[in-house]
Amino acid sequence: MENTDTLDKLNVNVADAWAQLQAYADKGEPLQADAYRLAFADPEFLLRRETRGIRFQLEMLKPDLEQQALGIHNTIVVFGSARFPAPEQAELELKAARDSGDEAALRIAERRTRNAVYYDGARRFATLVARYSAARTEAERLYICTGGGPGIMEAANRGAHEEGALNVGLNIALPHEQSGNRFITPSLSFKFHYFALRKMHFMMRAKALVAFPGGFGTLDELFEVMTLVQTGKAKAVPIVLFGSDYWKRLLNFDVLIEEGAISPHDMALFSYVDTPEDAWAAIQAFYQL
Repeated sequence: MENTDTLDKLNVNVADAWAQLQAYADKGEPLQADAYRLAFADPEFLLRRETRGIRFQLEMLKPDLEQQALGIHNTIVVFGSARFPAPEQAELELKAARDSGDEAALRIAERRTRNAVYYDGARRFATLVARYSAARTEAERLYICTGGGPGIMEAANRGAHEEGALNVGLNIALPHEQSGNRFITPSLSFKFHYFALRKMHFMMRAKALVAFPGGFGTLDELFEVMTLVQTGKAKAVPIVLFGSDYWKRLLNFDVLIEEGAISPHDMALFSYVDTPEDAWAAIQAFYQL
């Protein structure tokens, strides 16, 4: 009986702490500093500089457990610009720019229309992956995973979503607040504070990386993966650069070889493709699917 009473009291304490946090989250009711508050239910304590290690652990653990629970074991990570629109959006912007007679706006709209083909490519690629996985056992399925934002990330999540497939979004909290795109499976839409933990989650289940044209963020993520594979810190996976013209104009790897900064065989770490079908074929060939 004593053990039961102790457990009941513990449950009441935890329930009270949870209710207090819920009121803070849902109603914006302020939390006053309280030394007597349970440590795990004390945001002021958990957000101290000294508890950063605990926050690292929590950001590591939460997405991992949630993905395990839903059977997400193997992912294909899709990177790319958050700024490339869907074709239908680009067409509307182009029409509006033409009607306005604003030459600067027209040039921007034409560029966005040109880059919308990458959105379409990411969406179609994700569709191919989702259709393949639908007929496989849970252990064999491949799930689309993105950075969770708009643009190319939205396109890949959208392609999987439209096939009824679970898909993952690993978003990051930024000064200009953003939320996960609407095509991510809600229970697999995660938000990170630490870039390092987010990158780790990209690699934990990744069986391939498909990098569409993008900016600093895409380059950062691409070279992170290349470095991990090159140095043997991660298993070799297909690294596919979608849009050969873009990538070859942006990155002159020959200079690195000429200057001895990388070895010629490092060029085998990645491949160029220009269609969703070729991107998927490169992954299939690597794993002999």
